Amino acid sequence: MPRKSPNKIDKIVGRNIRIGRLAKGLSQTELGRSIGVTFQQVQKYEKGTNRVGSGRLFQIAAVLDVDIKTLFEGSEFPEHSNEQSMLDIMSEPQSFRLVQAFAEIGNPALRRSVVSLVESLAHSGKSGH
Repeated sequence: MPRKSPNKIDKIVGRNIRIGRLAKGLSQTELGRSIGVTFQQVQKYEKGTNRVGSGRLFQIAAVLDVDIKTLFEGSEFPEHSNEQSMLDIMSEPQSFRLVQAFAEIGNPALRRSVVSLVESLAHSGKSGH
């Protein structure tokens, strides 16, 4: 009997595991050790390559200190767009670090300046400059 391949929900759950792991400051190795699997297995969960069983999902939620429903965030609404969702963007380590650092800036004027700078950089990258 052929093995069922992961579906869109598996990928969403994997993405959310990654976001939770990054938020807790855990490496894939540390999360794996906490739930009794290798870092390679965590990597496969996060990519949506392997499905996460219900018992393991419960363990992951406990380690990440999140409600299990959090790991399904974004699965309620089918995405008909090719654009990345905000959660997809946040699952990238650099994006996550940028948001964390930005949140530490207390000065509103400085925050606006950072946003303007990043927007300028993004627009100049699109035009090939």
